[in-house]
Amino acid sequence: MEGLIQLITGLGSFLLVLVVMLVAILGSAIKIVQEYERGVIFRLGRLVGAKGPGVFFIIPMVDRMVKVDLRVVTLDIPSQEAITRDNVTVKVNAVVFYRVMEPSNAIVEVEDYRRATWQIGQTTLRSVLGQSELDELLAHRDKINLTIQQIIDEVTEPWGIKVSQVEVKDVELPPTMQRAMARQAEAEREKRAKVIHAEGEFNASKQLAAAARVLGAEPAAIQLRYLQTLTEIGVEQNTTVIFPIPIDIFAGFAEVARKKDAS
Repeated sequence: MEGLIQLITGLGSFLLVLVVMLVAILGSAIKIVQEYERGVIFRLGRLVGAKGPGVFFIIPMVDRMVKVDLRVVTLDIPSQEAITRDNVTVKVNAVVFYRVMEPSNAIVEVEDYRRATWQIGQTTLRSVLGQSELDELLAHRDKINLTIQQIIDEVTEPWGIKVSQVEVKDVELPPTMQRAMARQAEAEREKRAKVIHAEGEFNASKQLAAAARVLGAEPAAIQLRYLQTLTEIGVEQNTTVIFPIPIDIFAGFAEVARKKDAS
């Protein structure tokens, strides 16, 4: 009787272990990947393909799955020090936006596609900076961004990666260059101010010449203008009043003096 009980107990333990093993094997055979993920399947070391999203089954201890995220990745490239084509030392950092388009290639063609993209981003940024001038980097940043994006995208395309955008975030200049650019900007503004002032003087001189022609045609207009000027001075309530005297008044006295001297 005791032997039968031991046999039943041992058989129950065996069945329990077997059920646990079956559940574990079944659990490892069921795979779930999210909508933004894909599962790259390897069967005995050979590539089967990418599956997902949702639920699918693999062969336990035969298949191996590697998850790949298909969302857009923001890759921050740290500050890179480079010398531009016009021999100016600058520090530039940038950000790269990319996503995995072919999950199988991203796993098979490169060991670590994230690190590889990060490295190629740094080297490309330094290379493009060395081929560009400082003014081009500051004024035509969109062109620099497009050039960097095209180069990185061409390199990463065999890895199944698409680089959608590259943005240069900050350009750090040496203090001496900043002071030189500030002096240049100040001189440029002074030049513009002088040109504007000269244009104003030129336009004012044309208006004065036109007014002088009008006043010269009508002598009475000069007297009216003279009285108007006195009225404007009186309105200001000044303690000192300056009376402008036309030069023509002295012309008569000068003529009398010449005649006296001649006689």
